Amino acid sequence: MIPFSVLDLSPIVAGGTAAQSLANSLDLARHAERLGYHRYWVAEHHGIPGIASAATAVVIGHVAAGTQTIRVGAGGIMLPNHSPLVIAEQFGTLEALFPGRIDLGLGRAPGSDQATARALRRNLAADENQFPRDVVELMAYFAGTPVTHGGQAVHAIPGEGAQIPVWILGSSLFGATLAAALGLPFSFASHFAPAQMQEALHIYRTQFRPSAHLATPYVMLGFSVFAADTDAQGRFLASSMQQRILNLRRGRPTTLQPPVDDFLGTLAPAERAMLEEALSCSAIGSPDTVRAAIEAFIARTGADELVITCQIFDHAARKRSYEIAAGVRQALAS
Repeated sequence: MIPFSVLDLSPIVAGGTAAQSLANSLDLARHAERLGYHRYWVAEHHGIPGIASAATAVVIGHVAAGTQTIRVGAGGIMLPNHSPLVIAEQFGTLEALFPGRIDLGLGRAPGSDQATARALRRNLAADENQFPRDVVELMAYFAGTPVTHGGQAVHAIPGEGAQIPVWILGSSLFGATLAAALGLPFSFASHFAPAQMQEALHIYRTQFRPSAHLATPYVMLGFSVFAADTDAQGRFLASSMQQRILNLRRGRPTTLQPPVDDFLGTLAPAERAMLEEALSCSAIGSPDTVRAAIEAFIARTGADELVITCQIFDHAARKRSYEIAAGVRQALAS
């Protein structure tokens, strides 16, 4: 059976704090480790009231220090926000502290609005080749390949020689094409942007060029799970995420809100259709319902790995949802 992993945005719930969110992330990582999840990834977002993982490398260190065996990484670092050298040093340091456990997923979106992107000193000039160049430069630092700036060699210390798996993340065809060209593993954000998933998978698999990093294509797909003892409870828990997506689309991001009964029933048809499309790569409901949805998704996509996200308001219910998903994996493997 394919590996299951965790994608955590360290959600800040209504009435909660970032400190509570980060403590919950560590508790969830330990729970996931006990349940046999393969890796635990956190994502870079900025200026969003309900997400505590902006300083992504710091959160990775927090999680890795509190766990023993699970791989910990970024899903992902939004590379246009940073100098490749800085990321090489940060993740070289993490690899030195937690050898053999660190992953680095790279995305090209800002993870923020335009004003916040400017505050991050991000170059907002439209140059579609800058992200590929930055990825290659970052990998050169890890490999110890000469990188020159101003005619002088630059080295990442720590970082040089670090054996850190680099992934390309994407929610469109661009990432699939780049991952295939560089011979790197590819993670698609089907958990919130599923529209181009199948086309991206086709491009990645058919255009993949074997490399020193990876001999054959390897795809990890995002998948949302809102699992509970009954279908009704699962739908209730999922309403917090539905509210988050809708508030983001309305331009009014908030903390993660408490669940409400029949949230979809309160919406206009267009908003309901938008949410159903955005969360089409999801499993919502009882263990049997979740198992059927996961099994069908794997069969439809041929995913090599699932990275499961589960933004549930109540922390205990979120842990229970991951427990049910782990049970589904065991059942499918038997």
